[in-house]
Amino acid sequence: MGTFLAIFFMLEQKAFRFPTVLLIFITYFSGYLYTKYQGSKKFRSVLIFNFICGIISMILIMMNHHEIRIFKWLVIVTLGLLYNSTFMESSIRKIPFLKVFYVGLTWALINSWLILPEFHFTIFWISMLFVTALVLPFDIRDMKVDEIITFPKLIGVQNTKFLAYSLVFFATVVAIAYLKPQFAVAFFVASVFTFLLIFFSENSNRESYFSFWVESLSGLPFLIQVIISYLS
Repeated sequence: MGTFLAIFFMLEQKAFRFPTVLLIFITYFSGYLYTKYQGSKKFRSVLIFNFICGIISMILIMMNHHEIRIFKWLVIVTLGLLYNSTFMESSIRKIPFLKVFYVGLTWALINSWLILPEFHFTIFWISMLFVTALVLPFDIRDMKVDEIITFPKLIGVQNTKFLAYSLVFFATVVAIAYLKPQFAVAFFVASVFTFLLIFFSENSNRESYFSFWVESLSGLPFLIQVIISYLS
């Protein structure tokens, strides 16, 4: 889904390149495996796989991009490692309130910095606000098992939803103001679905509600843009 969100902005900026898409997908997938299998018996195999993915990513960058993109990619990978590494005494995940913004920051840097020749402030803020809002329902899901203070624990579920609504609203305002019309419409429609899924987010919901439906929201702008392009 993160890759689809990146493709959405690449198309809007007319910067779509398949090697870049492959690079983004490998980076997201490697990060997911690293986070999921820490402490398990499979972790050594995951590290080997991720090392191979890292080599492939470096080759993709050197063959298709300017060397400055290596620096960008390494910065983002480092941020990912800092996010949840058990060898660190205190990971980002254990710092109250920072987690949601940290995830938004990392995704925003991919969409506004890594995939484009120059840093794009508008895409950065759209991504930062939108992705941060999408993390908040997961805090609602985990509020009874999280060991740190999260927004649902501090301000309650309803106020956490209001915070998420606000973030999505401001992301949509920026998108409508600065994205090309077709992409602005796609993002607006995706935001409507996002509001609905945030509204129905409850701690008692099934895991699939979050891991499938809420998780899919980041890929929705791309899907809607494809539908609009087909219909037009």
